[in-house]
Amino acid sequence: MSSYQLVNESASLSLSPKFILPENQRPKLSEVTSLASIPIIDLSDHSCYDDSPSSSLLVQKISQACEEYGFFQIVNHGVPEQVCNKMMTAMTDFFNLPTEQKEHLSTTDLTKNIRLTNYFLQVEGGGKVKMWSESFCHPWDPIDDVIHLLPQKIATQYREAFTDYAREIGSLIRRLLSLISMGLGIEEDYLLKILGDQPRVRAHGNFYPPCPDPELTLGLHEHTDINALTVLLQSQVSGLQVIKDGKWVAVPAIPNSFVINLGDQIEVLSNGRFKSVHHRAVTNKVLPRVSMAMFYGPNMDTVIGPIDDLIDEEHPPRYRKYRFSEFLEKVFSQEGTKVGKEVFELPY
Repeated sequence: MSSYQLVNESASLSLSPKFILPENQRPKLSEVTSLASIPIIDLSDHSCYDDSPSSSLLVQKISQACEEYGFFQIVNHGVPEQVCNKMMTAMTDFFNLPTEQKEHLSTTDLTKNIRLTNYFLQVEGGGKVKMWSESFCHPWDPIDDVIHLLPQKIATQYREAFTDYAREIGSLIRRLLSLISMGLGIEEDYLLKILGDQPRVRAHGNFYPPCPDPELTLGLHEHTDINALTVLLQSQVSGLQVIKDGKWVAVPAIPNSFVINLGDQIEVLSNGRFKSVHHRAVTNKVLPRVSMAMFYGPNMDTVIGPIDDLIDEEHPPRYRKYRFSEFLEKVFSQEGTKVGKEVFELPY
């Protein structure tokens, strides 16, 4: 199902059965709250600092967000607005290409390094329900491996936009990992070191066209992120929702901001103190939504488990150790379900 086909289908009066979720798994949009949402943190707020970086108010704010929500938005983050705009334009232009110019990228194999894919949810009885979206997924580097697969019409534009964007996001992630490490009370560079010199870095561009009936389907099913940290840039159309205290909370689209969320690996490393939280994307009838998620995680050989300094008699290990390759094998073997860190939980 290409973006062209999705847009065509969105013009119809009713949703085809392949996109319709069982009644108990529909989004129930009327029950979603927008009165409260994830914290918004100003990374340039110098009033958040005192004389000791490790006890700064900025670290405290991020630590509290990681414990209570697993999500936060950042503003005044230092990434130039024009870099973000170029990336969103390049991503949008990609999804607007005619089907025949990108169908060679289409695959349902989630282990493919470069892929254009539609996600699905496995439902009771063994059936699969397609998500109302399309995703273009590829590694950050080497970007030329991606570019040579793109039509010449957008190749140069995409290379320039992504190269600049990935460089900026890489710097931002290093800063965020430092702040998160300090929030755990460990050395500033601890998480960066433990995730390794060759992290698994992936980009997922997502396209959610207008949908005839948003109450019957989802743009992306409920899940947690399998990596360590996600930086999400989204167009000015809301759609992301996060679980808080058992209820879905809408995340507003704030200009010149990023949504930051912790992945399963940081929850395991923090021994459950910081949360990797279930989230989803919903659709709307009127406006298309585009987002760009940049994922940062350990490489395949990295051993992940609760950090020793965070374990004591009062806080026994909540997860067993594993290689990240084993984690991915478990996730990919149960595609379309919500399997993640739970597989590695110890009796608690």
